[in-house]
Amino acid sequence: MSKQVKQMQMDVLAQTFRDVQDMVFITAQGIDSQTDNKVRLGLRKKNISLMMVKNSLVRRVFNDLGVKPGDDAWAGSTLIAWGAESVKDLSREVEAALLRDPKFKDKVKVKTAFAEGQPVPFARALTMPTRKEAIGEIVGMILGPAASIAGCLTGPAAQVASQIQTISEKKPEGETAPAV
Repeated sequence: MSKQVKQMQMDVLAQTFRDVQDMVFITAQGIDSQTDNKVRLGLRKKNISLMMVKNSLVRRVFNDLGVKPGDDAWAGSTLIAWGAESVKDLSREVEAALLRDPKFKDKVKVKTAFAEGQPVPFARALTMPTRKEAIGEIVGMILGPAASIAGCLTGPAAQVASQIQTISEKKPEGETAPAV
């Protein structure tokens, strides 16, 4: 392959992966073209792209972009999946489409995952909170103590008000109940 063709491929890879922060690196061997097409179409419906890359070219592009997945990511063939809202969603879809299916048992293995541009183990990527989940946890942490403080402030006042109401509704000792 000529230098010009390699450079054009590297330019396309750089343009494709420039803004991608969440990725999963996969190795696959022995998958027929029809099955591969079905998997790609299924993932594409979920807004996930899957690309087979040449390790030497994508390694150069990722070095220029500051993405360093480690040496184990470049062993064997490399498929890169990207495109979901979060690395958790991406990892779950890849797992559902490729890893849980018995026909891919020994044919597909996950190398590593990337979350926000940082390498993470695939098992960790499956459990990482999505952006919405993380925001929800933070809001819950903020509102929890505030609700406790509000309860502490309103609790004694409510007790005093209840006691005053009970005393005001109490009948004097000499009165009898009116006849019906």
